[in-house]
Amino acid sequence: MPDKPISAYKASVEVPAQKQDTLPGLDKDMEMPAEHSKLECWDDEGNPYLKEYVGTDKLKGKKAIITGGDSGIGRTVTIFFAREGADVTVVYLPEEEEDAKSLEAEITKNSSSKILLLPLDLTKPDAAKKVVSSHLEKFGKLDILVNNASKQILSSGIEELKDENILSTFQSNIFQMMHLTREAVPHMKRGAAIINTSSVVAYKGSSHLLDYSATKGAIATFTRSLATELAPKGIRVNAIAPGLFYTPLQPASRSAGQMEGWGLGEVPLHGRVGQPAEIGEAYVLLAGPGGNYMTGTVIHVNGGVHIGGA
Repeated sequence: MPDKPISAYKASVEVPAQKQDTLPGLDKDMEMPAEHSKLECWDDEGNPYLKEYVGTDKLKGKKAIITGGDSGIGRTVTIFFAREGADVTVVYLPEEEEDAKSLEAEITKNSSSKILLLPLDLTKPDAAKKVVSSHLEKFGKLDILVNNASKQILSSGIEELKDENILSTFQSNIFQMMHLTREAVPHMKRGAAIINTSSVVAYKGSSHLLDYSATKGAIATFTRSLATELAPKGIRVNAIAPGLFYTPLQPASRSAGQMEGWGLGEVPLHGRVGQPAEIGEAYVLLAGPGGNYMTGTVIHVNGGVHIGGA
């Protein structure tokens, strides 16, 4: 195993063996907890330390919908948005209730923002309508939509792809995203923002995630196309393409042995997988005034795994 990276994120340095039996996995069942709110900083001697993220009212008064917001990257986005002053509706699968409740407690404790929990399977008929109507009933307006929910199922190659897995992956990753966005856009005004979660594998590919990679490529193209449509209305549409991040989706998709030491030495920058907290500010940028002149782009947060144009 490669030498341990220099990092204050213990879980990214140790990367313990672990396995979860159901997708998309639970934060509470991670062998070593992921970090959702502390950023890695560096002192004058080049030593890392962790510092709690503090908002500065960048999203004060805004109302956001975040899908897959109970765990992983979505959990961090919810926490960061709340600390920036936004009220949030979090959509998650009913079986992820424990993660959602602990997130609600975190938001209540560390911000003055309000949170609405919506346990829904977004692939079901009329789920998108229910999300938007429930959000509007609670908060009255919609300023930000974060399409983050997704799933991945590893396979050994094209011959092993199962029809039901292909369909399920496309329904979970891109079909529901288009349905929810279709319901949301009529309620969004000039200055609103849509942020979609793509992936580094949309750009570099993955031999074990053929269908997942295809959906993430579709998300990038959907983002560019929708940005072109909505630009005259002043609604911004962007995406973020994460690299290797320590989230429940990984042990829910891999064997315990595959997870042990996952990503160590494979990531050029810092030599380790990312923690969810390290991607939160990218979503804040695209949601807030700092992203006012950005649309149709993809921000790559991947530690140098992919370097190139968006």
